[in-house]
Amino acid sequence: MNKFEGEMKYMAQVVEQELSRYLPRKDEFPSKLHEAMHYSTLSGGKRLRPIIVMKAAELFGISYEKVIPTACGIEMIHTYSLIHDDLPVMDNDDFRRGKPTCHKIYGDAVALLAGDALLTHAFATIAKNSKISGINPDAVVDVIEKVSLAAGGYGMIGGQTVDIITSGKDVSRDTLFYISTHKTGCLMSVSFWSGARLAGASKEDLETIKCFGEKLGLIFQIVDDILDIKGSEAVLGKPVGSDMKNKKNTFVNLFGFNKSVEIVNNLSLEAKQLISNYNNNDFFIQLTDFISKRDY
Repeated sequence: MNKFEGEMKYMAQVVEQELSRYLPRKDEFPSKLHEAMHYSTLSGGKRLRPIIVMKAAELFGISYEKVIPTACGIEMIHTYSLIHDDLPVMDNDDFRRGKPTCHKIYGDAVALLAGDALLTHAFATIAKNSKISGINPDAVVDVIEKVSLAAGGYGMIGGQTVDIITSGKDVSRDTLFYISTHKTGCLMSVSFWSGARLAGASKEDLETIKCFGEKLGLIFQIVDDILDIKGSEAVLGKPVGSDMKNKKNTFVNLFGFNKSVEIVNNLSLEAKQLISNYNNNDFFIQLTDFISKRDY
């Protein structure tokens, strides 16, 4: 295990512990709802988005501990989106992270409500960031606004909507980029932005880190498209071929496998160039490689 892998593992463990602290207790009434929230949120995963929040804060001069509420809140939003994605009315997937999906354990209705509860609880968690860590309240309000936009109709939900209504139809290059940059890229980009904003980064730095995050978010989605074709179900922890089953438009379908890999490589170079002028950027350079070359 190299230094980057060790740091990712350690930070993921921190996130896991803190999520358990910020979620409602499992035995708190209504316990079935809270069990479902715990089941999906604490079922493993890369914890990329909360780690990004924490490392972006460090890049701009404050300790990662100060932004943990925001990091956990964004991971709750990500988890809610996965619960809803897996439902029969969406992607109808039975496994996630190597375990049965939330609706397979708790039923469609409770899974839907668990996702709703995670989304709303996320903002209550982010809102605690000022009181708990002494972060400027104006910065926390800015983060809540940006995260709301990134997770809603102008961001993740907008991308998911276009993805669904264009399934089985021919789409343009611009539409495919819209789907990928919004469905996946917006929440990843706002994770970078949030950590930087809470750390007091300048407007110029906020724009740079946002653009860096947008490129990594797009890379992540294209690699997801590639792995849906050539990935291992055992490694991914979820079925492969889901995009084809649901007649989704992907980069591999529109551009082909080799061109998709080329786009990833070009975006990776552009992302590294954006972050190259910052001191202590090693983690972000390696993160770019990790996202570009991952197999899960």
